[in-house]
Amino acid sequence: RERGVAIPEALRVVAVAGKGISGDVSEHDVAIGNDALMRDHHVEATALDAQARTLRERGASVAFVAVDGRLAGLFAVSDPLKPGARDAIDELRREGLHVVMLTGDHATAARAVADAAGIDDVRADMLPERKAQIVGELRNGQRIVAVAGDGINDAPALATADVGIAMGTGTDVAIESAGVTLLEGDLTAIVRARRLSQATLRNIRQNLFFAFAYNALGVPIAAGVLYPFFGVLLSPMIAAAAMSLSSVSVIANALRLQRFSSSSAR
Repeated sequence: RERGVAIPEALRVVAVAGKGISGDVSEHDVAIGNDALMRDHHVEATALDAQARTLRERGASVAFVAVDGRLAGLFAVSDPLKPGARDAIDELRREGLHVVMLTGDHATAARAVADAAGIDDVRADMLPERKAQIVGELRNGQRIVAVAGDGINDAPALATADVGIAMGTGTDVAIESAGVTLLEGDLTAIVRARRLSQATLRNIRQNLFFAFAYNALGVPIAAGVLYPFFGVLLSPMIAAAAMSLSSVSVIANALRLQRFSSSSAR
């Protein structure tokens, strides 16, 4: 539009999950997508293999363009690794998590990004249903699986995982499919969220212990178990005050989470 180019309307548009998109533009059949979409449209893409390989080795995602069944060119889209991503992956691994990259990108591009992020286990050329299948297999192997994603193709895996984590900067479909949404599109937020969850569970266990111990001691005394031996009874007023004190102690302990710091929760 800035260059004054007329943009014709696309008709009969079909989006193929994990492959690309096609439609009719000015009476021409146009397809934009990966190698699998080109094969579906019987387009030979080998003429641009060398250029595609070079771009993928740099970590770029390549989308071929076909017009009326003939190869017309390619797009290369590169999403630079976000600051802190490598540190977040390293931190998760130090805490005992096994990190796997599931991506629909070509294996060459996926390997380049994985090397930069410090990920050893890479599964590339994954269709959305295959991602969900792998997550299901890991869960059937008695593993607790968390999946982080932000795209439409991640939605099935997010819904299949024990914990689906969507980035707030992602698509609405991914957010709806996940159980947890992080406002920041940053992997370090996963580390913080995990540590906050651990701190919260510790706090819950402490509160349960306080409540049970307090009542295990207080209720028998209020019922008069010590009266035959020591003549000790609790008046209803003191019992009510003691019960309120029990609630206050639990609430005060829970409020400590306001001072939560991910660095101090390791």
